[in-house]
Amino acid sequence: MPKQSISILLLIFIILGCTPQQVTTDDRPQTATPSRQPSAVSTSTPLSTPTIVPVTLTLSSPQPIVTITAVGGNLYIRRGPDMAYSRIGVLKKGESAEVIGQDVLSRWVQIKIPNSELTGWVSMMTNFSEITGDLKTIPNFTFTDYPKPAYIKNCTEHELHIEPGDLYLYNLYTNAKYLNEVQVDSGVYYIYDATLPDVPLIQTVDVQEGEIVYVTVNGLGDKHKCP
Repeated sequence: MPKQSISILLLIFIILGCTPQQVTTDDRPQTATPSRQPSAVSTSTPLSTPTIVPVTLTLSSPQPIVTITAVGGNLYIRRGPDMAYSRIGVLKKGESAEVIGQDVLSRWVQIKIPNSELTGWVSMMTNFSEITGDLKTIPNFTFTDYPKPAYIKNCTEHELHIEPGDLYLYNLYTNAKYLNEVQVDSGVYYIYDATLPDVPLIQTVDVQEGEIVYVTVNGLGDKHKCP
């Protein structure tokens, strides 16, 4: 080969070696793939669920009822805790009533009067009453509505004997000394003529609070007026 041709070939090789080679690329739009990041974690504090604590209701047991019963006979029910108060009812033999109070100074109890909305007082100082239950559970109080005084007055010229109580009344002529009258509790009294030998019963009186009962007839039937 002539030297000229060889020189031309070398020149071509040199040109081709210096020309940068074309890089084939994909013309589809490239979608950038983001680097995987950890999912966002909420830092807010979740609402706490209230703890439901079961409440056990402790119901106090009702106190046993305390009762008083009339045994062996009837019992008077009075307005207050003393024989001096008026009778407002009767607790009949075998009948019971609920006790709701007691007087701190006497052995009397306040009751609910059976078949009534009223209350009254019954004595425990008698063999005719019987308590069932614990009186320590019953409230104490002092009844301060004092009874009104009641009297029996002899207006005859004879001496009188009064039961119950074994009371003796002089005749009306001793009126100045107040020996012909006596203060009594509320109740039923039997009046006898003590001047006559057989001491006859001349009158039965039912005395209530604040009353004055005048005896105006003696055992002979003679009537007198009180001066």
